[in-house]
Amino acid sequence: MTLHVVPSSVASPAVVVTNLRRAYGKRVVIDNLNLRIERGEFVALLGESGCGKTTLLRALAGLDPIDGGRIVAPRRPAVVFQEHRLLPWDSLWRNVSLGLQVKDPRERAAAALAEVGLGDRLDDWPRNLSGGQAQRVALARALVQQPELLLLDEPFAALDALTRIRMHDLVRELVANHRPGVLLVTHDVDEAIALADRILVMREGRIAFEHRTKRDGAGRIARSELLAELGVVASHHTA
Repeated sequence: MTLHVVPSSVASPAVVVTNLRRAYGKRVVIDNLNLRIERGEFVALLGESGCGKTTLLRALAGLDPIDGGRIVAPRRPAVVFQEHRLLPWDSLWRNVSLGLQVKDPRERAAAALAEVGLGDRLDDWPRNLSGGQAQRVALARALVQQPELLLLDEPFAALDALTRIRMHDLVRELVANHRPGVLLVTHDVDEAIALADRILVMREGRIAFEHRTKRDGAGRIARSELLAELGVVASHHTA
């Protein structure tokens, strides 16, 4: 089958995935996967390496084809990767406004950089930024497009612990202000618990576990329970 990506309407969810399948030769990476993310909902996706997390994210971004099923999503979701992928030969405002089709891209870029605390660095260069600052610019570049769907592929994994905490606070604020649907692919259990409205665990190409942390009045999941779902520690539930 071929890829089916359909533009969403104003009232629709951020993304709906139905019976998704993706294989590399004979190796099936995603098998009959279903997923729905509402606008304004923050979803974290956990799973061991090779379970299909990044493959799913790349399919949602339109970067990889699919072999079956359907994706209903915006035509241009925004993506932030682990590497900031800034163009070293362009100033920060030009990096942020890359591909932006508006009358005054510098003004829009300035507003986005101000949101991430870098409003005074418009004409600076990527080489002068710390890792955390570079990821702030990457977030500004994603959100300046006003996306309905924001895809985060381990964007804080390379940052030190204190910078990561600051970035978590920033992402919460930005998502609250812009209200995109968010899918965060991460290996960090604490990060998922801290940020997500809903936590998913992927196994063998499917969603094997789901916990809602904020919606429906559900409480925060215990770290030990989530680690048990990931097979890291044994579950301590008694019969």
